[in-house]
Amino acid sequence: MGAADHPATASGALHDRTAVELRDLIASGEVSSREATEHFLARIQEQNPRLGSFTTVTAERALADADAADDAGARARATGSPLPALHGMPLAYKDLWDVQGVPTTFGSAAVPHPTASEDSPLVARLRAAGALSLGKTQIPEFGLNCYSENLIAPPARNPLDPTLSPGGSSGGSAAAVAARLLPFAPGNDGGGSVRIPASACGLIGLKPGFGTVPADLANGRVDRFGAPRFVVSGPLTRTAEDAGLLLEAMTGTGGYLEAARRARPADGRPLRIGLTRASPFDGRYPITLDPTAEAALQAGVEMLEAAGHRVEEADIRYDNRYPEAFQAIWTAGLAEAGLPEEAAPALMELTRTFRARAIARPEADKREAAAILQKIAEDCRAQWGRYDAVLTPAMAQTPRPIGWYIQHDADFDYELQCRYTPYTSVVNVAGTPAVTVPTLHTPNGLSMGIQLTGANGSERDLLALAAQLTHASNGM
Repeated sequence: MGAADHPATASGALHDRTAVELRDLIASGEVSSREATEHFLARIQEQNPRLGSFTTVTAERALADADAADDAGARARATGSPLPALHGMPLAYKDLWDVQGVPTTFGSAAVPHPTASEDSPLVARLRAAGALSLGKTQIPEFGLNCYSENLIAPPARNPLDPTLSPGGSSGGSAAAVAARLLPFAPGNDGGGSVRIPASACGLIGLKPGFGTVPADLANGRVDRFGAPRFVVSGPLTRTAEDAGLLLEAMTGTGGYLEAARRARPADGRPLRIGLTRASPFDGRYPITLDPTAEAALQAGVEMLEAAGHRVEEADIRYDNRYPEAFQAIWTAGLAEAGLPEEAAPALMELTRTFRARAIARPEADKREAAAILQKIAEDCRAQWGRYDAVLTPAMAQTPRPIGWYIQHDADFDYELQCRYTPYTSVVNVAGTPAVTVPTLHTPNGLSMGIQLTGANGSERDLLALAAQLTHASNGM
């Protein structure tokens, strides 16, 4: 009997189950890990040529791992032993993370694609939690951009409209979850790389506070110039409960799934939420909300107020030095990539241009930029801390077409990215948690949403708010 006609799926296919439901079915033995893995591999084989979500599919290894999980599950059920949190659950990793025995491309034609000798720390943590990998997903070159297009594989496409981008840099993973090629997926986020594709594809995208996921601390809290580390790992999911499940496995800490199930802040009180349309890119670029983004924001306000929360206009102001300081630190790593000069022509134009500038930028300028960002981070935490959460649009525009950015020179490409996603990167600088949640479905099938930013340690409350919003959205 195959997954398609298994009794446990009589009311719907396995891909229609939430990740929490699928986890429970596998843990109980009602559905085997092999059945689930075969089911999702078949969907990938059918849909990936249209969507470009995966750069590498590791089907043979995934099935072997699923068989091993089923054997371990049978022994555990026979002895009453506990199973790991993600026992036998299929997922995939963006092609920035090493998965032992699988090539890592970094989305670039300019570097070798070595076979990884060991797992990246987060991959190792999720493997220990019982998850198995179906492959590697599409990204922009070196994970830099808010679109998932590069020179090594077809672009990732948005399942809601394949002529549009699913965002980036976790675009392939988001597209795979939205198309139900995966039950959920981890991503990482250095300027919005979880929240942007989640918003574009109609998913929940949670960026934890820096240090919440232990694997993110491998390189310390600041870079060598003294700037705050931007990149954190977070879940891409269809429900808040699924985000809680995956975050528990990523952190090794409980309570996130229960918070999402509770669907209200821990102490039950209404929250004071500050609403702002201000962006740290104001004054540098023309930041305007298109009508659909404004409608999604208003829908979010109405849902939050209907849930009993108080939403009020917030006077948030940003240091006008932010755009240049952020760009200097965001691109600094390109100067230290160890890329031979003869490989530079194989880089995409944006990467090549900003790498040249990063190499030429004096160390003193990078340290000055780092100090500016540290001050901005403190200012943001103080201003945002006047509220229980701060509400902004998720994105300022609807998802952009494939090729929208790369048809232009590097500077206008970058400007277009900032105009599309003007609210996400500053949260990485501040190091605080944030979540993007769908609040509006357009007549042509697209999804738009809002971003909620909280104080450090507020991930559980953000998941509860995300659950409230998704329940309200689904009831409309």
